[in-house]
Amino acid sequence: MTATSRRLALKAGAFALGACLPAWALANARVDGVLKLALIESMSGPFANTGEAVLRNIAWAVERVNQRGVVKLDLQRFDSKGQNEEALSALRAAIDAGARVILQGNSSATASVLIEAINKHNEREPDKRVLFLNYSAVEPSLTNERCSFWHFRFDAHANMRIAALMDVIREDKALKGVYLIGQDYSFGQAVLREAREQLARQRPDVKVLAQELHPVGRVKDFAPYAVKIKASGAQAVITGNWGNDLTLLVKAARDVGYEGMFYTFYGNALGAPAALGDAGVGKVIAVADWLPNVQTAESEAFYQSFRKRFPKPQDDYVHMRMQLMIEALAQALEQAGSVSDVVQIARKLEHADVTLFGQRGVMRAADHQFQQSLVVGMMERVGSPGVKFDVEGSGYGFRVIRQISAYKAEQPTTCKMVRP
Repeated sequence: MTATSRRLALKAGAFALGACLPAWALANARVDGVLKLALIESMSGPFANTGEAVLRNIAWAVERVNQRGVVKLDLQRFDSKGQNEEALSALRAAIDAGARVILQGNSSATASVLIEAINKHNEREPDKRVLFLNYSAVEPSLTNERCSFWHFRFDAHANMRIAALMDVIREDKALKGVYLIGQDYSFGQAVLREAREQLARQRPDVKVLAQELHPVGRVKDFAPYAVKIKASGAQAVITGNWGNDLTLLVKAARDVGYEGMFYTFYGNALGAPAALGDAGVGKVIAVADWLPNVQTAESEAFYQSFRKRFPKPQDDYVHMRMQLMIEALAQALEQAGSVSDVVQIARKLEHADVTLFGQRGVMRAADHQFQQSLVVGMMERVGSPGVKFDVEGSGYGFRVIRQISAYKAEQPTTCKMVRP
């Protein structure tokens, strides 16, 4: 096996979650065999921090499932280096190594090429079929006109996230003009397109003062973009940027003295709050499936369990949806009763219904788009009302300002699913 496919050594868990086990996981007999999972992400390059953050989340979820002793998952990691060709090479290596479930999410462009490759592979080699579980690639077409039986998305897609942000934007009466900026690939383009469409329908009084796309992961100095944003007079920026492309953007905006709002998909972590500092308080809004300051006892127990497992402040990037994804896979395996029948596992996964620490998610069989509640948060100083927990030791956290039910977050699909 190559260096990029080093097996992740899963440590025995140092946490007790017995009281929070899903009900379906308590009584079933053990499923024989080991299911190999392959995480394909950037473990080096400009987005290495995003890959490492995902690895922690998936590893923790796998540890928890393995500790129950009903199913056995074997997690391996492969470095895509942020390049589609490297991701395709990693896919081939993962399949050769026996992986039957592929995990990826950080880049809709990469997800797109993986889906195409998996579709072709599964047709050519039915005895070595694989499933693709996607936790972050949110370009809408992946579960619409380009849907695949082999692909399951566990994150809310871009149109769902924009709709959640619009719940807040509708009430922002000071908003007269916005600046749209995003990464120049399918996802970034989809975010800007949907933002324009939803603004036109719900806030026709708000003008789009400028729309701009930039190369993904290659801009080192966002100052020229920040200067244009400030000069536009926009009261807010709407962006789907993630990773360093978001951190560097918000830092540049702070440095040039931009004082408007940021409506973001991912402004709640990976260095963005620390980069903004006090300049982001009351001005940065993020949408997510869950936030640490959701004020329920179950939510707090979930967050505290993650912090116990990963105590370093810089490792504080936990996603409920990634935990639900692995729980859904474990549920499908138990119901299928086999780790080798990929088609049967997929058919059970189509109807997954899982709850963990009070958060429920249901897979929609029509398009394989996971349905779950969403939250919108506002950046505030830790210790302020509603902000018990900060992000990455930054001293800033996100106060939940909107909770959106799964029913309200759901959107129609154009998927015409073809099943084997």
